[in-house]
Amino acid sequence: MRIVYVIATGEQHSVEEYVTKSFALVDLEWRRHVKVDKIFHRPMDINFMKGDCSKAKQKLNWEPKTRFDELVELMVKADLERWRRWRKGETFPWDAPNFPGEANILTRRLRV
Repeated sequence: MRIVYVIATGEQHSVEEYVTKSFALVDLEWRRHVKVDKIFHRPMDINFMKGDCSKAKQKLNWEPKTRFDELVELMVKADLERWRRWRKGETFPWDAPNFPGEANILTRRLRV
């Protein structure tokens, strides 16, 4: 039998909140760099999603220690570090250039 636990902050935030905080960390206004295309909006999706970590709290006596703002900062810093390493020539097995047909995803606009 496989036991599954959800590990989450228990907070709810929109994609826009995430993008706003992420871009603010690198001192950019996200609206100048992100195009929102309504063709990708999915009206049938549910509007409210939040990770329910109550089972982990109850069974494992676990509590989230990292809140949303800190999590966003950790993610952005990790991406910036990975980007720095990539610019120096390091590759990663999960990067698009390692998959045939997707080689231009990272390089097409970033090598200015």
